Amino acid sequence: MSDAQIGLVTVAPIIILFAVALRRMGVLSAVASASAVGLSVAIAVVLFTTQ
Repeated sequence: MSDAQIGLVTVAPIIILFAVALRRMGVLSAVASASAVGLSVAIAVVLFTTQ
């Protein structure tokens, strides 16, 4: 695994947890949280497979 892939595996869950935390605090709507999580996973998968 390259350094970039390790970074993606590390950062993607942090982004997801941050989005969930913001949702629980009432800062983000459900749609915004789902968008953040979905796009974060999609971007991580694309970048991980192309590295």
